[in-house]
Amino acid sequence: MRAFVAVTEDRYFSEAAARLGISQQAVSKRIAKLEADLGVRLFYRSRNGAALTDDGRVFLHQARALVGIADQALDMLRGRRRALRVDVLDTRLASVDLVRAFHESEDADIDVTTSNGLRSARGALARGSVDAAFARVSGPLEEDLRSVPAYLEPVHLLVDRDHPLASLREVEMERLSGSIVWMPGNAPGSEWAEYYRLFGAAFDLRIDDRGPDFGWEHFVEEIGAGGRIGIVGERCRVPWHPRTVQIPLIEPWPVYPCSLLCHRQNHHPVLARLIQFVEGTFRPFDPGRQWLPEADRATFTGEAT
Repeated sequence: MRAFVAVTEDRYFSEAAARLGISQQAVSKRIAKLEADLGVRLFYRSRNGAALTDDGRVFLHQARALVGIADQALDMLRGRRRALRVDVLDTRLASVDLVRAFHESEDADIDVTTSNGLRSARGALARGSVDAAFARVSGPLEEDLRSVPAYLEPVHLLVDRDHPLASLREVEMERLSGSIVWMPGNAPGSEWAEYYRLFGAAFDLRIDDRGPDFGWEHFVEEIGAGGRIGIVGERCRVPWHPRTVQIPLIEPWPVYPCSLLCHRQNHHPVLARLIQFVEGTFRPFDPGRQWLPEADRATFTGEAT
């Protein structure tokens, strides 16, 4: 359509080609394709260049209108400075620290959203309602989604101050063997519930995910009241409670894997910078020291996909 309008205004295919920045042959092919699609002849050639046929003159007004609408749409999108929309699952989690560090280093305009993790991220990324999402990848991803390893967060034990382990600076995993870990926030079908199921199987722990889940404050209060132990991420902003103690788990150091997900066709200018920032801060899995489920190890020791 744009080639048709250019030839109409310049009268010569060569001049239309120069205006459009393509070859004269390319202009000819586009006009031929348009005429074939419409089933009419739009131009006839003379010594004075290309002249419109009667059908061409009828079509010109609508063609110019369509090209104008297309130009307006492109100008609107190019001039639009939309914030990068990033899904972090929960604003208390370590992914928020990573996004904030990126924002501070780049002064990037970012909108932070929360959802229910990988289950909603797939659709949100495909629809473009978010540009990036932080989640543990469970199972194969769609071909149009890209996964970039973001971080490995050490897992900590949360106990009340009277618990036998409360005075220790670190707790070896074997000392928890046979314990029941209370995690009411482990939503069925979520990627984190799957991680902790594998975690429990690897270290002889029973994960008690019975709820209801009344939120972080209630979770911490229940742990502080005694009789239960919990698991939290090292960088998770757990609400402070005078009766709780957070202790690193070691030998091996269990770590929770988180990736940055995005759609391969998303060309938001800030997204590429976020990916580069995440790649620059990532530290790979250390199999001699850390623990990950077998399904996560290849991603966090190899290259991003």
